[in-house]
Amino acid sequence: MTSHDLNLIGATDGTFIPDEPFRARHLIGGEWCDSSDGATFERRSPAHGVLVSRSAKGGEAEVNAAIDAARKAFDSGIWSRISGKERATIMLRIADLIERDVERMAILETLESGKPISQSRGEVGGAADLWRYAASLARTLHGDSHNTLGEDMLGVVLKEPIGVVSIITPWNFPFWILSQKLPFALAAGCTCVIKPSEMTSATTVMMGELLIEAGLPAGVVNIVLGYGEPVGSLMTTHPDVDMVTFTGSTAVGKSITASAAATLKKVALELGGKNPQVIFPDADLEGAADAVVFGVYFNVGQCCNSSSRIIVHEDIAEDFVARVVELSRDVAFGDPLDPVTQVGAIVTPEHQKKIDAYVRDAEKAGAKVRLGGAMLSVPGLAGEFYQPTVISGVTPEMAIAREEVFGPVLSVLTFKTMDEAVALTNDATYGLSAGVWSESIHTCLDFARRAQAGTVWTNTWMDGFPEMTFGGVKQSGQGREIGPYGLEEFLEVKTVAVRIGRTRAPWVRKR
Repeated sequence: MTSHDLNLIGATDGTFIPDEPFRARHLIGGEWCDSSDGATFERRSPAHGVLVSRSAKGGEAEVNAAIDAARKAFDSGIWSRISGKERATIMLRIADLIERDVERMAILETLESGKPISQSRGEVGGAADLWRYAASLARTLHGDSHNTLGEDMLGVVLKEPIGVVSIITPWNFPFWILSQKLPFALAAGCTCVIKPSEMTSATTVMMGELLIEAGLPAGVVNIVLGYGEPVGSLMTTHPDVDMVTFTGSTAVGKSITASAAATLKKVALELGGKNPQVIFPDADLEGAADAVVFGVYFNVGQCCNSSSRIIVHEDIAEDFVARVVELSRDVAFGDPLDPVTQVGAIVTPEHQKKIDAYVRDAEKAGAKVRLGGAMLSVPGLAGEFYQPTVISGVTPEMAIAREEVFGPVLSVLTFKTMDEAVALTNDATYGLSAGVWSESIHTCLDFARRAQAGTVWTNTWMDGFPEMTFGGVKQSGQGREIGPYGLEEFLEVKTVAVRIGRTRAPWVRKR
């Protein structure tokens, strides 16, 4: 397939590209600061090649200072012991500021990540709703009471903030995923140290600016920029950190769990996925095909929830794949700064090569490339792009059917019966999400109950709401984000037993 077969969007005139790179510094104890050794690192746009940001490169000194600031802020009670109303008031102010600055932050996110500007605007603007929902939880948080323990006893169960939380976020949805974690930790009363991905640091720093403007007390949220070593590593092992929440690869999640074990920290992980959509013969095939195309190409497939494999009933497989291929040709690939673009750039050249290797290996194993399967040239841009790719004839043992490709590559498998569809769905080390398409509610509910996944979408894909908790099973992670269960992750439960009056019989009998 050549570039002429695709709906390509050419480069803009550069109007939206800032003249100077964004300067990102650490936020420690309410103050912006450079690294003690003056070290910095840079990020160039994967689509445009321009220098986007220059960031302070943190080391042990910065991490220790940030954790110390968070510890002191927590222990002082300036956030952990104030009322839910006071927390919610500041959090609602933050939501308003996010909406005010959507355009500024979206441009930097697009330039650093390569995603389309329309998706960056949706991500940043939509995050404000997460903050507002978390603010509502701050005001409604409560424990339990037990009034049935006898006339001389009252039991109270308190829910208290867990303490200092290390938040480590990925490059693919830097602002959204930060907002799945930070406002819920703050609603609980925790203090935080954040490390964004070194590839997409700018919007996290911008968030820090909004926190200060909203009046968040100094030290409650701290930001350290840099790499996994030493920044991320120390954030997961430091004895003054009570919890680590991480979104990223399963391999890194496992290493975090191992390193945090020495101090028995709580660890919450949102990791990879190999998410299927199962298409039954009675499905709305037009709607299902559109959802499949959206699911695999959204954010160039660089999404933990990407529907990177479809499991199609053999009676409709050929027709359905043909629909998906034709729709794929109409998806607008190209310059991320053009509002029309639906699919932008691959994050790094190394990742592009990894995606292509999966496709080549599948071909060698006997699969058929029905569309794409190669790197892509976009007019006027020298960045990293990959063709929309559909591969049929995939069998369950192939790597492309089992491993997370994290690119715009769709694998097609087929089934005959419900039992076979469920078996193929669950034949994976991951269990983040799954989808089912059928006009029969009985089919949908049967599948939903049997699928090993944290989320099951029925006749839709990737609809999400702040009220609906998100997270995976198996090697897709542990713990939950957003919704009421997302708040619970940041809480410790304490039992208080109260004896009423002097009714306790003495244990020691006087002689």
